[in-house]
Amino acid sequence: MSSEITVLSTIIKRRRSIFPISYTEEEIPADVVRQILESANYAPTHKLTQPWRFVVFRRNGRSKLGNELARLYEETIPAEKFLQKKYDSILEKAMQASCIIVLNAQLHPDKLPEWEEVAALACAVQNMALTAEALKVGAYWSSPEMISQLNGFLNLWENERCYGLFYLGYHNEPEREAVRQPIEDKVRWIEE
Repeated sequence: MSSEITVLSTIIKRRRSIFPISYTEEEIPADVVRQILESANYAPTHKLTQPWRFVVFRRNGRSKLGNELARLYEETIPAEKFLQKKYDSILEKAMQASCIIVLNAQLHPDKLPEWEEVAALACAVQNMALTAEALKVGAYWSSPEMISQLNGFLNLWENERCYGLFYLGYHNEPEREAVRQPIEDKVRWIEE
């Protein structure tokens, strides 16, 4: 195997979701965040719509986002289902992360079905996750219910939609073995 495929395969197999509870207080430099974002820009995209759009929350911006998510949780959850622990966790998670990138897609309903744009965004996020792993930055894609109500807060454009939050932080988590069933269980070959 060439050294490139060995490196790529190692990073792919090593990538794991690393949750904010595991993040250290070390700040990720803006240049590292930009490097992670730059890799998103090379995801496959049908008709070159490049639908991925990102909003980066760092430093005090994290608390603004956390406060908005907590407010939306409190406003939208029925009183009998409200959990103070969950409310507090939303605020805490925002501050545990060094950076939170809001994952949006600019949809083009006149050109493509929504699922193709979402697939392109997911590919962009995978590029980001692999780049974060290569840079020893923990990453986690979260999609709480409140994201569907962030349009005004984020000043999203028409046909732009939020699909999640990408938490980033340096961490001290040990490497973990992937839990996957063999690929042979998931593939059918038709050759004749």
